[in-house]
Amino acid sequence: MASTATLSSKYQISVPKIIRDELHWEAGQEFVFIPKGKGVLLMPLPELEQLAGMVSGARAEDYRDREDRF
Repeated sequence: MASTATLSSKYQISVPKIIRDELHWEAGQEFVFIPKGKGVLLMPLPELEQLAGMVSGARAEDYRDREDRF
């Protein structure tokens, strides 16, 4: 699935068609850029409906926070 793209003078990149088709990305879809070392992870933002029920059964007590990590 390796493809390349060039950053334009307007700082835009076109996602190659083979990638768009394989991942079912559509025009107008929103994405988030997550910095990873010297690169970036590009992820589509989920629709609100896709998040429904994601944390069902989660308990607010006895959770692990950053303060208890080493």
